[in-house]
Amino acid sequence: MSVRTGATGPPGSVRTRLVAAMGLGILCAALTACGNGDPDAGGTSAAASTIAAASPSSGPPSPSTPPDPTPSISDTPTTEAADTVTDTPDEETLAQGDGEASALWGKKYGGTADISVRVYDYCNADGSRRLADSQTYSANSTLDLSRPRTGGDETEDNPFSLLFAAGDPAQSGAVSFWSSAVSTTSGQDLAGNPRDPHLLLTYWDVDWSGGELDARLTDPHTREAVALNLINWSSPVVACRNDLGSLPGGYPHALATGTTFRGPLDASTASLTAEGTSTDGLVEFRIEFEGTAS
Repeated sequence: MSVRTGATGPPGSVRTRLVAAMGLGILCAALTACGNGDPDAGGTSAAASTIAAASPSSGPPSPSTPPDPTPSISDTPTTEAADTVTDTPDEETLAQGDGEASALWGKKYGGTADISVRVYDYCNADGSRRLADSQTYSANSTLDLSRPRTGGDETEDNPFSLLFAAGDPAQSGAVSFWSSAVSTTSGQDLAGNPRDPHLLLTYWDVDWSGGELDARLTDPHTREAVALNLINWSSPVVACRNDLGSLPGGYPHALATGTTFRGPLDASTASLTAEGTSTDGLVEFRIEFEGTAS
């Protein structure tokens, strides 16, 4: 990943394997398994992390406190998710934006994402928010589409399940988008009533028609401590004290409701733009992804 910096303030203020030191290591400890990044497998990947790690020592509060018990992502695909698609429209039809979304199930796109980030902190003398850094860089990226996931008696209400990953998961600047995930929980609720331990978590509302993707993040699921839509960014060990060093590997910031992912998408190519912010308000980003189906 090459980085072109254009800092306007002090530096350091802020598919598929997002297992960084400190904040990123928490996901694999909290979840039942870390999968191989295959969206159909329903498991986590290195591009996925959680916001259950402790926040930096000062600044805005962390997104939420995880409930008890903490859900974890299942590494066992459901029978429905493992089914294969046999009736697929031809590539030429899809390239024209026609055909069913099911024809995109199993498509994998590889390419480059150009990412611009603006980083804020609360280090003004009066504690107000300020622009601390801005950077533009490029990162190798992947987009995987699969059959909508099923958990318990629910199925993801999207034309396909989406997983996007950009950058080296062990480095600051990595990004992950998950449209859904299946977690495992206790077989009983807090009142002792039985429930299905497989819980479907849907993060994005995805629409695909006429060869155009229009997706919007509607629930980051920080309250369940399963925040998989993340941007990893450098954060100082002590807030507002850059001279004391940064957290190794960066710190995962959950993406906020309203983040978008849009643009032309067919069986051959993807040309998508994402824009959004983190739930703590410290990171704003724009991503332009160009990918080719393999």
